[in-house]
Amino acid sequence: MKKNMNTTDRIIRFIIAGVVLALYYTNVIGGTLAYLLITLSIIFIVTGFVSFCPLYRIFGISTCKIKSNK
Repeated sequence: MKKNMNTTDRIIRFIIAGVVLALYYTNVIGGTLAYLLITLSIIFIVTGFVSFCPLYRIFGISTCKIKSNK
């Protein structure tokens, strides 16, 4: 797997996941919506740690800077 996410992208994913988890634990969100958002948060956390997003690969997106061979 080649990295396709930069540090800013990863931080944003961790922040979103943290907010969703905080909303769940403070009972602001619940039910089916909570389970969907928690699942999305887990995906954000995993992809943030590995710096690879499969959807970015499918759509040809990369926020990671390309290293020059100079």
